[in-house]
Amino acid sequence: MKNKFIYLAVVAVLGLTACEPEFENEVTNGSYSAGEADFTSYVAIGNSLTSGYMDGTVSRINQTYSFPNTLAKQFALVGGGAFEQPSYEDDVNNTGGFLLGGTQITSTRLVLNVGKPVPGPEPIKGTPTMDISKFQAKAYNNMGVPGAKSFHVLAAGYGNIAGVAIGKANPYFVRHATSPTATILGDAMTKAPTFFTNWIGNMDVLAYATSGGAGVNQLGNLNPASYGPDDITDPNVFASAYSTIINTLTSGGAKGVVATIPNVTSIPYFTTVPYNPVPLDAATAGALNQGFAQYNGGLQLAKNGGLITAEEAAKRTIVFKAGAGNAVTIVDESLTDLGALGLPSYRQATKDDLLVLPASSFIGTTVGGNPLQINGVSVPLADKWVLIPSEISAIATATTTFNATIKAIAASKGLAVADMNAIMQQLVTGLKTDDGQIYTANYFSVASLSTVLFSLDGIHPNARGYAVVANEVIKVINNHYKSKLPMVVAGNYPGATIVASN
Repeated sequence: MKNKFIYLAVVAVLGLTACEPEFENEVTNGSYSAGEADFTSYVAIGNSLTSGYMDGTVSRINQTYSFPNTLAKQFALVGGGAFEQPSYEDDVNNTGGFLLGGTQITSTRLVLNVGKPVPGPEPIKGTPTMDISKFQAKAYNNMGVPGAKSFHVLAAGYGNIAGVAIGKANPYFVRHATSPTATILGDAMTKAPTFFTNWIGNMDVLAYATSGGAGVNQLGNLNPASYGPDDITDPNVFASAYSTIINTLTSGGAKGVVATIPNVTSIPYFTTVPYNPVPLDAATAGALNQGFAQYNGGLQLAKNGGLITAEEAAKRTIVFKAGAGNAVTIVDESLTDLGALGLPSYRQATKDDLLVLPASSFIGTTVGGNPLQINGVSVPLADKWVLIPSEISAIATATTTFNATIKAIAASKGLAVADMNAIMQQLVTGLKTDDGQIYTANYFSVASLSTVLFSLDGIHPNARGYAVVANEVIKVINNHYKSKLPMVVAGNYPGATIVASN
């Protein structure tokens, strides 16, 4: 059985390509002012959302569209100083991706190949040219490190190349850490910031979400050194790290903006793949129902024996029908363990589950080429492919707690808050920007190609999305610090990364 779920709608126009803004946004105007802010030395702390990460990596051209880089250009109109980002000049082919000792360790950037009958995101062909062993050993104004969690900003050795292979170091920070024992925050402070943005904390919950909840909620565990890469950070660990970061950034009198963490339910990575994408003919539906008959019968025995409720038995019963709209089958570890009866924890997905974006190219594939072993149909999807309600609840609780901490610490220091969580939620129904355009949180289709703010990885903004982020930060700066900074025109920035062939 071939995969019946199409990743993207067909993009028919080969002439659509990413392009540079048609005109510069740095318009000189005598009414602009810094207000109460001092932009002489601007430093940005954060993770991938700060670094300019999009389409699954950081690349030479895409990095130039990072929201801090856009902000710095506007700050320059009112006395802002030089703003340096980690160098990507060795990304000579603009592919992104890293090498370690000549071996590729991260993927190249995603592109939308419209040369295929069914276009979908795929890594651009080519070998990365950036080797992380070529150290830059330099502190930059943009200290956004993809993958960094709150406590990583304070972690000595996070830029030590010896720790990359065992997951104790970050290849992005390895490239430019000033020493193997340097910290992200320590390097940032060598720039003597007078103004900063801090958008850290997303990965403290997002890594768990993108893993399909395969990580652990570390609530109550105060030792982050024991955490796995996909775990949710304990709220007290987060609060301690965040407080230290802000106390340090403001120690010299710097002002700044902090940003809240978006809830994952607002981004395409979790909202694009439907729970019921499986079309079946009558014969296949009948064969599948026969295949699950023993499992369904076992559930009835478990119910009659008082091991599960009638409600759970109904929830776990797997039934297919002829036609479209069949729900995928999944493993749900929150179900009652009936292993003693030889019954696995299977059920069909519902609208309350969130399938991750990569599942769209996995559902309908076969196991080892066996046409009877169909992933997501006769073979239930493993934990990593779906967020179940209990996992979604854990994510929401952590996000709410982290955002409360961010706002409280910001208030105690008199800092401005860019509520990116609220902004991302507006995208669900349509966010109208100052240029009149309405943007959404949908993934790409022919109809919405120019109005989507997310890149092809479904998590990070595209260049246009980062311009919208920059504008939201400018708004709160103007309001909080009585500045008069001009906003940029988001529509003049590139959207989807499209190639005619790959």
